[in-house]
Amino acid sequence: MHFASDNTSPVPPQVLEALIEANHGYAMPYGNDVATTDLRDTIRATFEAPEAEVYLVATGTAANALALACLCPPWATVYCHRNAHVEEDECGAPEFYTGGAKLTLLDGADAKIDPAALDRAIGFTARAGVHNVQRGAVSITNATEAGAVYSPAEVAAIAAVARAAGLPVHMDGARFANAVVAAGCTPAEMTWKAGVDVLTFGGTKNGLMGVEAVVLFDPARAWEFELRRKRGGHLFSKHRYLTAQMAAYLDDDLWLKLAERANAAAARLSAGLAAIPGASLLHPTQANAVFAAWPREGHRRAQKAGAQYYLWPMDQSLEGAGDVPLSARLVCSWCTTDDEVDAFLALIDGGPEPDPVHVPG
Repeated sequence: MHFASDNTSPVPPQVLEALIEANHGYAMPYGNDVATTDLRDTIRATFEAPEAEVYLVATGTAANALALACLCPPWATVYCHRNAHVEEDECGAPEFYTGGAKLTLLDGADAKIDPAALDRAIGFTARAGVHNVQRGAVSITNATEAGAVYSPAEVAAIAAVARAAGLPVHMDGARFANAVVAAGCTPAEMTWKAGVDVLTFGGTKNGLMGVEAVVLFDPARAWEFELRRKRGGHLFSKHRYLTAQMAAYLDDDLWLKLAERANAAAARLSAGLAAIPGASLLHPTQANAVFAAWPREGHRRAQKAGAQYYLWPMDQSLEGAGDVPLSARLVCSWCTTDDEVDAFLALIDGGPEPDPVHVPG
């Protein structure tokens, strides 16, 4: 019963097979191989963006921070939700790679930026000219850190506010596949058609061994990104192994199929939790993450049986009255099974400890 993170999942066999195939013979380094050129064309076609430039890095932190560095100068600020990954989980990497740019934190339900709050924050910025940090860029996370999904219309509303102020828009798409599946839209509708300038197109959280694509819909930013990637130490020599993962990910829409499985598992888990006496959902379950609370005794049973998930916030204690609810975050992956979900729900509901659940690898 593994719900700690989609980062904990194994790699789909199609991706491992692609890596084995890529390991035959020789290939030019640093992304100068034929497979990488073909992958760029595939991503352009996927996003209906024939002029987009595409670059691969191994981590989401590198992808986000390098992308924001191309959008925001050191004396400016990035507007983001206060619970955005770039704020809470990247150890200051955006500030480091931008050379010191500030993050301006915004509120909004379910970790979504409220367009009105963004407009007010932009209006308040640089009110004293040279004495203040300047307006830089806007960053949104889709799916959000609370498991919610921006629709294309919601993305467009935020982009409109940014565009009115002359600001570019970055989308942290670590769980972009989950968002696209949930919204029932095309990748283009979720990004450049809605006003996004740069996308971090995630792969790792949706099953890949370790690769993310930065998609620059404005090719004028490409050379700067190349330089920043190299200078930052994120240009892989044996680049074909990054390419092989991403190419397999896109082949036959595997990326969408993996996300559909994860989202379906989360929906099953969410519905099951909502039906348990004393349990409640804290955010809508729209992608592959579930935020819920249930009595402490249910947590004790689950964790004694080996269930893996995070209390959220993490400073809660399993010690104390059993009927007191504790909140938690549970994340489903591409290989979360119905049996795994049902076994976990049975524990929460007070049933007998289930037999061990096999997780496909």
